[in-house]
Amino acid sequence: MSVTLWLTVLAIVLLLAVSFFFSGSETALTAASRARMHQMARNGDKRAGLVEKLTSEKERLIGAILLGNNVVNILASTLAASVLIQVFGEAGIAYATVAMTAAVVVFSEVLPKTLALIRPDSFALVVSPVIRVIVVIFSPVTLTVQALVNAILRMCGLDPDKAVAISGHDEIRGTVDFLHSEGEVVKHDRDMLGGILDLKDLSVSDVMVHRTQMMTLDVTKPADELVNEVLESAYTRIPVYETDAENIIGVIHAKDVLRALAKTKGDASAVNLREIMAKPWFVPESTPVETQLAAFLKRHQHMALVLDEYGVVEGLVTLEDIIEEIVGDISDEHDQPDDEAMHGVKRQPDGSYLMDAGIPIRDINRAFDWNLPDEDANTIAGLVINAAKIIPSPGQIFRAHGFEFKVIARERQRITRVKLTPRKDAED
Repeated sequence: MSVTLWLTVLAIVLLLAVSFFFSGSETALTAASRARMHQMARNGDKRAGLVEKLTSEKERLIGAILLGNNVVNILASTLAASVLIQVFGEAGIAYATVAMTAAVVVFSEVLPKTLALIRPDSFALVVSPVIRVIVVIFSPVTLTVQALVNAILRMCGLDPDKAVAISGHDEIRGTVDFLHSEGEVVKHDRDMLGGILDLKDLSVSDVMVHRTQMMTLDVTKPADELVNEVLESAYTRIPVYETDAENIIGVIHAKDVLRALAKTKGDASAVNLREIMAKPWFVPESTPVETQLAAFLKRHQHMALVLDEYGVVEGLVTLEDIIEEIVGDISDEHDQPDDEAMHGVKRQPDGSYLMDAGIPIRDINRAFDWNLPDEDANTIAGLVINAAKIIPSPGQIFRAHGFEFKVIARERQRITRVKLTPRKDAED
């Protein structure tokens, strides 16, 4: 072989090396962790800042890399064809096609991209300065190509400016769910992170304690009876009403009752709850949970009464209710011990579950990894009524959402106990 042929072969090898660089750079820069690069950039890493800037202009970045990669691949294939034609004649075209396809696939595509995926962050930090220069050099060409592509898309009735973007919340949620499926994030941690992300979609009505489950005090009762009720209660803050349960006039704190008892030397009949109760705080049921959490922290209060659109008390919400949306059920020394996966739910030997109908659907889904819908109902009772389209009687059975619901108990018009059985056929 002549010197010219050897130089051509050397040029082909160099072009394949450049293609290796372009392919690996593309994969590394697109696979690099944006969050990690952002944190490193904030800590003063200039290359991380460069990677962050490059990935923020993805159209220019991908356009420049693809342009450079295609140029070197086509040039390498052309040179290979010229060399093999000189050696084998016209059959060299076929040999060049086979040889360059194998060389490009192995050494310019699979190998560099595999290496980049092994350590994308490190690879991206190394190549970012060179890629930045290439992006600047090819910028006029890539902008022209992008304008042409956008024009073609518009001719086809597509608007390139309306690309569907994934929100940060959805991206984080998807990442957490994926890592959980891979075994890198335990269920409890996944539920906590999911609970934080869910706060923006919840209102106070989704997390409140309904009025049917509220403990309240009638201020017209004798003082000693009221004091005993406070001391026997598992709650430290209790709403107080006068005559009518809808007429909430204050909130009593157990500590204030103890202080009052101390002042009266233990004489409960001498305690005046009207003097020591605090003014009630009312909030609309439509208040976003994030807003309510900020209000709790700002006002240094832990409980608020929830009103519906007609000004009627719907329930109460506490700081603990919101925190439980993140960390799960919080039990203290006054709660009844329960070995079940969730308080108020008993798993039966046949695989069914006996549960209080007032349990929120969200809590059930979190505890058992189910997907019961909670758009139209907040509790299991509401879900059963939605499925039945009536207020069912004890013993009635309904099938919906892949489960069988059997009403076990009802108090007046309120469903109190339900048996829920997952259906194997899961056909609605």
